[in-house]
Amino acid sequence: MAKLYFRYGAMGSSKTAQALITKFNYEERGMRVWLIKPSTDDRDGKTVLRSRIGLAAECTPIPSTMDIYEEFMAHHSECDVIIADECQFFTEAHVNALRKLVDVRGVPVLCYGLRTDFLTKMFTGSARLFEVADSISEIKTICECGRKAIVNARIDALGMVVTEGSQIFLGGNDSYIAMCHRCYKKKIKNQEKQRTEK
Repeated sequence: MAKLYFRYGAMGSSKTAQALITKFNYEERGMRVWLIKPSTDDRDGKTVLRSRIGLAAECTPIPSTMDIYEEFMAHHSECDVIIADECQFFTEAHVNALRKLVDVRGVPVLCYGLRTDFLTKMFTGSARLFEVADSISEIKTICECGRKAIVNARIDALGMVVTEGSQIFLGGNDSYIAMCHRCYKKKIKNQEKQRTEK
């Protein structure tokens, strides 16, 4: 029975690596995979999905206006499974189309992505996946203090936590750090204290 899966985690929790390993596992068993990501994520090129540990594969970029259901039916209907990364950047319509592919075509869909942005607010794609996914699981990583990291803290060139700005800002270890909520709030409080003391 096909299902819609959402596997979420903070930055650095190996989401992309797991997506690519899952792709390899399906293909090793002779199954065809349609690997997709939102076209918003162009850090490694529009058609490449790359993990921080060096795994990479060609993928289909999904623009905000694309109907994923129609694209699958027109060009990828021979595929046995869909694996999608960076799903937080999908629109609600994209997630609805993935849900439809599970329900109507019986195609399993595995989605990987962040739950929240740098201000701990839910992304549109993630929110919809929480509403309609059959299976939701967390890929855990830890804060430098040893607690479970749940915050994707955006940092500037000086290592200061950024508390305002656009929701979408692509970056890696130089721009984001996974933190527990306690350390996140503590860091912001210390920054504010330093500003008032100047």
